[in-house]
Amino acid sequence: MLYDFGARLVNAFLTVNGSKAKVYGKENLPNEEEGYIVACTHNGYVDILNLGVSIFPRHIHFMAKKQLFDVKVLGPLIANLNAFPVDRDNPGPSVIKIPRQLIKEGKIVGIFPSGTRSSENSDLKQGAITIAQLSKAKIVPAAYIGPRNLKEVLQRKKGYLIYGKPFTVDSGKEARETSMEFLEAELNRLTQVLKDMEMK
Repeated sequence: MLYDFGARLVNAFLTVNGSKAKVYGKENLPNEEEGYIVACTHNGYVDILNLGVSIFPRHIHFMAKKQLFDVKVLGPLIANLNAFPVDRDNPGPSVIKIPRQLIKEGKIVGIFPSGTRSSENSDLKQGAITIAQLSKAKIVPAAYIGPRNLKEVLQRKKGYLIYGKPFTVDSGKEARETSMEFLEAELNRLTQVLKDMEMK
């Protein structure tokens, strides 16, 4: 399978180059039979690679912008790497339906809401929380700091990835709003933990 081949290739490249992320909190990940959501900070495409490598041999099914699937070479490639499209401008039932089905099948869904405030990031946080609530799945907050692109990888910048403790979302609008605030706080807290580690 392309995902397996790609994960091994990326793992070897990042390891040899010294940019493979040092991972903390992996004991917080749910068991291998369970479907769940990983909500990780996002500042480039290298965080996606390190996230995927850290959980391998399990696969992550990444939520990706619909526009990426319209790019000639990139579209078919990311589709074969378990990404699924989401139209953020006109979200339909598939925004919830696809990840709910993946979780039901015991798979991991990856969503990248940043720890900063913006309308898009807010929508992504809300999406992650809503999916967790409707699927009754755990959501694992995660943060990454390190190289963001190939140039920074080739500069041998160090990467760090941390998983927080999973949490669930109770039913009701109030629980959803509280969980959104908690997720944002956790993403910021975990990012700060990594920054403190990096400075030591």
